[in-house]
Amino acid sequence: MGATPSTSIATQHSFVSAATGSGASSTPPGSRSQPVVSEPALRYDPEQLAKQYRGRWDLVLRRLFQLVSPFLGLLAWVFWDRWRGVELKNRPQHAARLREILTELGPTAIKIGQALSTRPDLVSPLFLEELAKLQDELPPFDNKIAFDLIESEVGQPLDKIYREITPNPIAAASLGQVYQAYLHTGEKVAVKVQRPDLIGRISLDMYIIRGLAIWAKQTFRRIRSDLVGIVEEFATRLYEEMDYTQEGRNAERFLQLYRHPSIYAPKIYWEYTRTKVLTMEWIDGTKLTQLDKITAAGLDGRHLIEIGVNCSLKQLLENGFFHADPHPGNLLAMADGRLAYIDFGMMSTIQPHQRYGLIKAIVHLVNRDFAALAQDYVDLEFLSPDTDLTPIIPALEAVFAEAMGSSVAQMNFKSITDKLSGVMYDFPFRVPAYYALIIRSLLTLEGIAIGLDPNFKVLSVAYPYVAQRLLSDPAPELRVSLRELLFNQGQFRWNRLENLLRNASNSEEFDLQGSLEKALDFIFSERGAFLRDRLVDVIFSSPGSQTGSMAQPTSDTMEHLQRLWELLSRNPAFQPMQLVPVVAKVATKPEAQQLGRQLASRWLQRSAARLIRDLLLPDADPSDSTHTLNGHNGIPGNPQRTATSRLPLSA
Repeated sequence: MGATPSTSIATQHSFVSAATGSGASSTPPGSRSQPVVSEPALRYDPEQLAKQYRGRWDLVLRRLFQLVSPFLGLLAWVFWDRWRGVELKNRPQHAARLREILTELGPTAIKIGQALSTRPDLVSPLFLEELAKLQDELPPFDNKIAFDLIESEVGQPLDKIYREITPNPIAAASLGQVYQAYLHTGEKVAVKVQRPDLIGRISLDMYIIRGLAIWAKQTFRRIRSDLVGIVEEFATRLYEEMDYTQEGRNAERFLQLYRHPSIYAPKIYWEYTRTKVLTMEWIDGTKLTQLDKITAAGLDGRHLIEIGVNCSLKQLLENGFFHADPHPGNLLAMADGRLAYIDFGMMSTIQPHQRYGLIKAIVHLVNRDFAALAQDYVDLEFLSPDTDLTPIIPALEAVFAEAMGSSVAQMNFKSITDKLSGVMYDFPFRVPAYYALIIRSLLTLEGIAIGLDPNFKVLSVAYPYVAQRLLSDPAPELRVSLRELLFNQGQFRWNRLENLLRNASNSEEFDLQGSLEKALDFIFSERGAFLRDRLVDVIFSSPGSQTGSMAQPTSDTMEHLQRLWELLSRNPAFQPMQLVPVVAKVATKPEAQQLGRQLASRWLQRSAARLIRDLLLPDADPSDSTHTLNGHNGIPGNPQRTATSRLPLSA
């Protein structure tokens, strides 16, 4: 809900005692466990809603009129401006009016507007920007209603639940409002209470909106997206957000998956938590946007943002369970330097093939392979398999054209996503919900960070994590991506390997020693045959080498290897002696013995070729390809052969 404020806001409110006597509760508060009271999970069921509202025309038509009439007024304004030829001039005002209408229509409309602000396939860029300003805030409802609901949900008098509770909410949002309280055992807690009849009002709205989606899809053939599917997916997520027990489970799962010395999430008190009431640990902290207070507390705001970016990447690309609403109110800087996540009502998941697909797309972006990038969008289900990619490839290239001369880490994430939104609106893209939430998450973090440092680039923080994943993750999908990154048309790109190691070393998650051990194990496995063949080729040849000794590894190769060794040696985690047992173990493998034979054979062939050349062609220029011996068959003077045979990339 994003309503829990910083400490400074909370202390402005006095407390009233909710207790009629002293003494602790007879039952200790719940811990990080399952809910004490088992309640049926709140789930969206369109068929059940149809049964519930079918025939209730008075109720449905009255709400339909309330929902539709403001938009009819906006459309009339747009058409009037179009007739007068000033539509483009007044379009920003039209977008602002749309935001106002959604705010006036209440919780469902606000949530829909926020969801649309992440859908570039449905909304033009100007309206996306305006919808992103939607605030999840509404006036509070009556305190007596809130306190009565707490008592009815928990099944105890208020004074038996909380020793003290603020007389008024300290924050109010579209789904509920928050009070600060103390348990009888002394813990300070935040109490979220749902708005009265929220489920009934949202259920009616979703019944009507789904019906409108069906009508629009059948009426307007130009609509590409599955409107009904989008509505149902949104409704499913909204119903989960209205179930506070689900939010509690989300918070516990989040902390379990992302437990880290720098990350924190509030404890849930299950004994006092139900579908419409959530009691959780109060987090004393400062919003990341309050720069002066963060500085006054002696905290490093940029470091906190970096923690948030890396945590988001771990959520998105590693475990697939992520916080989908990391706006400034939901991220707090704690006094001890930890970053606290609060409000776990909006969570989402990403499947493994989607996570690997995103990393694969990053690799294709680094390689400037826009044809492959366009195909990635098909694989990730942004585009249907029968889509003509011919016009899309140059459009994608144009989006990244300005960044072509710089590294990926220096790209401005917002400017790129703004341009990409235009492409997705112009072409038949269907943006999956998980991707829209990812973009929203990273844009929010970059927006907060730019307030701290105008030169902050979210991708400069993100790339080290991606690098360490590519170097250390044994998943076959990422092995293929690493191969694509390091080899270009059969040529090994040493600079890419050096950059990967340099960037990966900047990631807290990178286990250099473990990664080296995994790399050795992979190279000398059945799946590493490609790299072993390449290794022989790379050791004895390098583009542009001018060395005259064909029996030795080329000078370029040795220089690259020396730089890599220096790079590894500068890392405190690198312990060469710890690799000795691993090397000894690898040496016994048949694959390692085969590699040894290949290297020896290549060395002998090169030595023999040089000896023959010195004896038979003593005046020949070693760089003259017409007098170069093929390293595989020893036939001199064949202009169709080179000194080194290169395997194709697909080998």
